[in-house]
Amino acid sequence: MIALGGIIGASLFIGSGAVIHTVGPAAVLSYALGGLLVVLVMRMLGEMATAAPSLGSFMEYAREALGGWAGFTIGWLYWYFWVGVVAFEAVAGAKILQGWIPGVPQWVFSLALMLLLTATNLASARSFGETEFWLASIKVATIVVFLVLGLLFVLGLWPGAHFSAGNIGLDGFVVNGPFSVVHGVVIVIFSYFGAEIVTIAAAESDEPETAVRKATSTIVWRVIVFYVGSVALLVMITPWREVPSETSPFAAAFGRFGVPAAATIVSAVVLTAALSVLNSGLYTASRMLFALRRHGWAPSWIADTNRRGVPWKAILVSTVVGYVAVVMSYLSPDKIFYFIINSAGAVALFVYAIICGSQLRMRRRLEASELKLRMWGYPWLSWVTLAATLVVVASMLFVDDDTRAQLYLSLISLAVILAVYALIRRRSGSGRRKTLR
Repeated sequence: MIALGGIIGASLFIGSGAVIHTVGPAAVLSYALGGLLVVLVMRMLGEMATAAPSLGSFMEYAREALGGWAGFTIGWLYWYFWVGVVAFEAVAGAKILQGWIPGVPQWVFSLALMLLLTATNLASARSFGETEFWLASIKVATIVVFLVLGLLFVLGLWPGAHFSAGNIGLDGFVVNGPFSVVHGVVIVIFSYFGAEIVTIAAAESDEPETAVRKATSTIVWRVIVFYVGSVALLVMITPWREVPSETSPFAAAFGRFGVPAAATIVSAVVLTAALSVLNSGLYTASRMLFALRRHGWAPSWIADTNRRGVPWKAILVSTVVGYVAVVMSYLSPDKIFYFIINSAGAVALFVYAIICGSQLRMRRRLEASELKLRMWGYPWLSWVTLAATLVVVASMLFVDDDTRAQLYLSLISLAVILAVYALIRRRSGSGRRKTLR
């Protein structure tokens, strides 16, 4: 269920409307191409993870395949991304709750959500899994209901509906030009980020190889059904120019189905999605920080665990950064909070690129008997995936000012982390030379 729900975030329920307005009906292609890239990256990650399940997952593979710099970089970038996401989702969830209970300050809701999910993560890995199971179940159930009702609606089999599948090409398909499809890919690729969490969580399961193999093998139909299928139905149910971009297009669709209180129901589901991402973000950030400590890339006390094996100090450190970011969202939303969120904007693509490079190098070292799951079309398709990832990164320069700002700020984050690694290497090298003398 973590694998199923991991790719369904609030960005699908809310952001898909903005993508449709930007790209037009061809938003379906943007989601399909972005999903294809993620499927290929996950296949590469699955190959490595089934051969050597590890807490820290792709950080360990990057270290072994490309060297310490790659492991350090991908580990800290990934941690930084998720602590920023934790703050962002806490603020997003608080806005929904404030809409229901307007008399309570927004920061109170943010704090309450952070404390609630911190407690869940501190309890045990099983507690995290149980919580994520139920949160993911709500998201998956909502999408399944939407797919069923939407299909009946566009086929004219729903009461009061008529055949409307032709809406997808009513005034053309690629109505805003071919580059708009690429623009859409740049936007939607971040909606898929989080699918890789299952390879980290699997390391704490009873049968990690089986869990990873199943999760990475089924991502193809999950992407096609949940994302591509949902967006295709949205532009069939309603002509694309009428799809709302400021509010949830899913709420509007459920409203057309005649579902009472559709907006409130979808708001509750979006809150569930925000809590799910917050929960997963705390788990993932803490496990990555815990894994970084094994190589001396984080303070030694980060390795402390409680009697249930939970790295409680790693969780609290990740949470504290989230609290700081939440405070900044109120004190300095246009400067510090903006920097925290946007400086991790392109991290997903950096992570994907390093995963591709790791698989290309690691495959040469693995025996055939160790490969329980294989990347399709190796090595050519691996190289194509890496090239496509870099093309998407480069495309961020030409989309709009906000996307360019995300890329520039993310490059600053990358440069800082590489500089810190160089400093650590220099100090450790200096220490060894003094010992030898």
